[in-house]
Amino acid sequence: MAEILQKDGTWTFDGDTVRVVPGSDKGVSLLRKTLGEVAVPLDALAGISYEPGKKSGRLRLRLRNGADPLLQITGGKLEDSSDPYRLTVENDRSGVAEYFVDEVRNALLLDQVGTGPVDRYLLSGPALPITVGAGDGTATFDGERIRLEWNWKTEESKSSGGARTLALEDVESVEWLPSVGLEIGYLRFAVAKAPTKAPPKYDPHAVELWGFRKDPLMALVGAAVVARMPHPYAPALVEAVPWPALSAPAAPAPTPGDDHDALLRRLRELGELHQSGILTAEEFTTAKQAILKRL
Repeated sequence: MAEILQKDGTWTFDGDTVRVVPGSDKGVSLLRKTLGEVAVPLDALAGISYEPGKKSGRLRLRLRNGADPLLQITGGKLEDSSDPYRLTVENDRSGVAEYFVDEVRNALLLDQVGTGPVDRYLLSGPALPITVGAGDGTATFDGERIRLEWNWKTEESKSSGGARTLALEDVESVEWLPSVGLEIGYLRFAVAKAPTKAPPKYDPHAVELWGFRKDPLMALVGAAVVARMPHPYAPALVEAVPWPALSAPAAPAPTPGDDHDALLRRLRELGELHQSGILTAEEFTTAKQAILKRL
């Protein structure tokens, strides 16, 4: 049994499972607190490492591709602070962290756990039912149906149709993208019976996200849905997709340079949201500082 307790959280390993419990410290992200305890079976691990630092070190779990629905939906776009598989370790506990790493690595070696992708989810994903309100709507998933409800910030052409309920079997894919800088984020459900190329602002099957505190929680809704859909690496799906499509990563889209006027407009919008009470003083200050750094 190996265990490490920190303000950032507690990790334990019993030889079969690494249990990750987020801390209650105010610095722990809302996503990690909402997700709660995560049990990572040994078979889901590709590796573990400890990275020492000047002020503190970090323990990191590296999961096998396809093992976790949350990592599947976020695709490496989660901020480090929201990563449930990272633990900040105080320097005086570095020895404990290194012992923890040795214990897990030895178990991986003894059990001959592979590092390649898996064709089924080895973690169950967020608990159900799950409801998250952020951006221009609220998303709820009970295991069978997704319900999208709108608020007063929703574009009228989108909200005029009322709340939307989607059956899980009608959903072809789920996409989550965080808001970064001037780029709007979203959680979008692609529905076979109603294909659309509309931007998230107008898409009745998408929640638009603007980069505020609760936005990352929408990834949990996406992960809960993805966990109950066919696995992307399942044999039947893999055989149907040409080999290059699975092996060649998509080229990253070019990132346009920041436009000075657009940054100023975003700053004014933030001020209006703060004055109307939508943003707290803390949220407004954080968002404003991020924009001012780019001016």
